[in-house]
Amino acid sequence: MSEIEKLLKDYLDYLEIEKNRSPKTRENYEQYLRVFIEKSHIRSPKEITQEVIRDFRILLGRGKLKKITQSYYVIALRNFLKYLVKRGIKVLPPETIELPKVVRRDIETLDYNELERLLQAPKGNDLRSLRDRAILETLFSTGLRLSELCSLNRKIDMSRGEISVRGKGDKLRVVFLSVGTKRALKKYLDKREDANEALFISLSRSGGALDRITPRAVQRAVDLRGRQAGIPKKVHVHQLRHSFATDLLINGADLRSVQELLGHANISTTQVYTHLTNKDLRDIHEAFHARRRK
Repeated sequence: MSEIEKLLKDYLDYLEIEKNRSPKTRENYEQYLRVFIEKSHIRSPKEITQEVIRDFRILLGRGKLKKITQSYYVIALRNFLKYLVKRGIKVLPPETIELPKVVRRDIETLDYNELERLLQAPKGNDLRSLRDRAILETLFSTGLRLSELCSLNRKIDMSRGEISVRGKGDKLRVVFLSVGTKRALKKYLDKREDANEALFISLSRSGGALDRITPRAVQRAVDLRGRQAGIPKKVHVHQLRHSFATDLLINGADLRSVQELLGHANISTTQVYTHLTNKDLRDIHEAFHARRRK
C-alpha cells in the first residue's frame, strides 16, 4: 500500500469515527479522492501540487461534469489536505485551492394552491390513503429529509406534538407536528393492525402491511398524489421540504430558527431560500413600487 493510500484510509476512518459522518458520506469522499489519486498518479502527499490540481480540474471540465459535481471533488480534496495539515504532514495549503463558482440553483417549491391540493389528494379511509395523507402532512409540517422520514418509528408522543430526529452527521434535532398532522397520523395509526415498529410502512397490492417504507416507495406515493392533485410538474419529496422552509420565512420566521428546524450545519445552506422569501423586500416593493399608478 502506498503512502497516499494509507493516509486516505486513515482519513476515511477519521470521517466515519471521529467526525461521525454517515457511511454514504464516506463512500462519496472515497470516490472523489480515489479518482483524483488514480488520474493524477499520486503516491505521496508531496506530489499534490498546484500544477497537478490544475491538470485534474481541466480533466474534470473536459469530462463534461456539471460545475456543482466538479466542486464536490475539489471540496473533498481540500478537506483531505486540511486533515493532513492537522496530522502535521507538510502539504499544499488547502486555502490556496479555489472552489469553482457555481450558479445558484433555483429552488422548486409548490405554490399555496398546489400544496393544498396535494395534501387533500389522498381520499378515502383505506390504509394506503390514510398513510399517504399522513406522509404528506408530516413532510410539510416538519421539513424532514426523505431518509429521516423513512427512519421514524411509530412511538410518538402526540400530546407533545414533537419528534426527535437524528439527521445528517448523526445530529439530533426536534421537529414539530401541526394539529392537522397529528390528526392524520392518529387516523393512520388507528387503522394499522400490524406490530411493525416503523411509523410508515410499505403496503402490498392488496393493502396489507409489509415492512418499513423505502425512500423509493415514498417518492412514488408523492408523485402519484401530485398527479391526482392535477399538478402539471413532477412532485418530488424535497419540494415539500423547500415549501416548509419558504412558508416559515414568508411568515416572518428568522433564518437561524429555520436553519435549526431543517438541520442545516451551515446557515449558508439555509440562505438559498431568502431570495424567494425576503419579507422586508416584499413589503418595500408593495409600499413603494409604482405608487403613481394607483
